[in-house]
Amino acid sequence: MPTPPPERILVALSGGVDSAVAALLLKQQGFDVAAAYMKNWINEDGIIGDCPWEQDIADARAVAERLGIEFQVVNLMRDYRSHVVDYLLKEYAQGLTPNPDVMCNREIKFGVFRRWAREHGFSAVATGHYAQRRFSAEHGWELWEGADRNKDQSYFLAFINHEQLGDARFPIGHLEKPALRELARQAGLPNAEKKDSQGICFIGQVKMQDFLRAYVADRPGPILRMDDGRHLGTHAGLHYYTLGQRRGIRIPSNTDHKAYVVVGKRAEDNALLVAFDEPRAPGLFTDRVRVRNVQWLTPPPSSPLALEGRVRYRDPRVALHFAPEAEDGGLVSFAVPQRGLAQGQILAFYQGERLIGGGIYA
Repeated sequence: MPTPPPERILVALSGGVDSAVAALLLKQQGFDVAAAYMKNWINEDGIIGDCPWEQDIADARAVAERLGIEFQVVNLMRDYRSHVVDYLLKEYAQGLTPNPDVMCNREIKFGVFRRWAREHGFSAVATGHYAQRRFSAEHGWELWEGADRNKDQSYFLAFINHEQLGDARFPIGHLEKPALRELARQAGLPNAEKKDSQGICFIGQVKMQDFLRAYVADRPGPILRMDDGRHLGTHAGLHYYTLGQRRGIRIPSNTDHKAYVVVGKRAEDNALLVAFDEPRAPGLFTDRVRVRNVQWLTPPPSSPLALEGRVRYRDPRVALHFAPEAEDGGLVSFAVPQRGLAQGQILAFYQGERLIGGGIYA
């Protein structure tokens, strides 16, 4: 029998060291590897901040040359604007707090980019996510946390579907960051010492307030104390704040030096509601929350289910019960009250270290 040709995998090279080592490992494993940089955002509108797309392309190209693999730039700017940026701005304009990174993974990396790869003869897309894909006889492909608990990015993959997971590859998910950097040094990768990127997915080092100020009109309103309605100041727009926020409210603490925290947004009078930052602050902690647009990597539950959840990125998993209420929604009850769950943010569902889905706080 003739030996089948190696699987063709397209690596999403971002210019960073994580995706570079992903490409390195796949090549060492004998796959037919090519690389592409997703050109999603170039800051044409001149927003204050650092959008280093030109340097990232140069770094990605240098990695591909070092590895001896094909490289190209794929322009997805129109798709990114419509699927991620427009979603981001629409949610903020409604007073919600969206998560662009989660939507970027579903709609761009494993959405339009994955389809582009398929159309050009690739069977899979690889990224530098710290997550692991495993196969089980019961569920098929499963998504597990990355081995490096400090870098685990499974939370940001909470909205991909089973078909997308089937075409996804996470070559570095079993590594911890120090070991990954050492592999990059040993291979002579030109970005082995490059610092990790921060900021909005593909937009870069841009403050969210500067980004919103460029696209969402200010709508000033009162800042009111929740317990007695006392007027404390004026805000520039509810979209600049999120539940649980302590910094940037710009109202002084009281004589006891108690700081204020955002505990609510009231649409009817455009009021920002605050309270003293303490466990009994009204609206700050909750043991129940509804979620919408729930996505599952396993069959959707038809009855209440005991799970764990990560209420936001980097938070530890916490015990919860999920009770389905509608086709894509449900009621979540936490064993321990959770702080500052902002509408529009993501709750990721787990069974142990296995990610099984996610929903949006309603």
